[in-house]
Amino acid sequence: MQHLWRAFLGPMAVFVAAAVLAGVASAVRAEIVEYGYKVVRAFPHDTGAFTEGLFYQDGFLYESTGLNGRSTIRKETLATGHVVQQRAIPDQYFGEGVVAWQNRLIELTWQSHVGFIYDLASFRPLGQFHYPGEGWALTHDARRIIMSDGTPYLRFLDPATLKEIGRIEVTADGAPVANLNELEWVRGLIWANIWQTNWIVQIDPGTGKVVGRINLNGLLPARDFVPGQTDVLNGIAYDPAGDRLFVTGKNWPELFQIRLVKQNAAR
Repeated sequence: MQHLWRAFLGPMAVFVAAAVLAGVASAVRAEIVEYGYKVVRAFPHDTGAFTEGLFYQDGFLYESTGLNGRSTIRKETLATGHVVQQRAIPDQYFGEGVVAWQNRLIELTWQSHVGFIYDLASFRPLGQFHYPGEGWALTHDARRIIMSDGTPYLRFLDPATLKEIGRIEVTADGAPVANLNELEWVRGLIWANIWQTNWIVQIDPGTGKVVGRINLNGLLPARDFVPGQTDVLNGIAYDPAGDRLFVTGKNWPELFQIRLVKQNAAR
């Protein structure tokens, strides 16, 4: 009788295990919510700005631009795109992401392994810091600076020392997600542009799992695309007081305020 029971139990166990695994896989997929968008308003953006970092603070946009010999940090008015303050980065550096922490502005460079610290009000240089690997983008939560480096990993930095204090691997449906570019902290999640795509992903900062993704195909009208100049989507800014989302791209003529439109609950 025991032999018969074991013979019956074996296939049943396989069936139950398969069902459980299928349920887990389905649950993983169900965690990723897909969004489209609606344009609320468009604002002017400098077509000479190869956008690498972007954030909104105290009524102004702060932007860092890239390319050797053309990299800058800027403070801009939202309504007009007018640059009210700017500092050029030395020609040998390719400017990357930027973030504000208290009274400091912190900027990465791409492959030089060096970052710059400025006074937020005046853009006066205060110092430098170093890191291994590439520098892509920065944002912050309430206690840490968050950095992307082009890999599937996000680093957490101590705001006082700018040393790495931890990291997470970003995954979607269990697979690593690379090319995480410009970052923004939005409503408790890390948002990241996926370089060379029209997608933004929403990342759980505790697990690294992608919990949402935003399809921004068609955001820049075809009439505004200039071959050899207009580049990829890159740049996310959030105004928490007004709950406003802004996105743009490298050398784009416009910055868009958008509202998310949920497409479905699972892929």
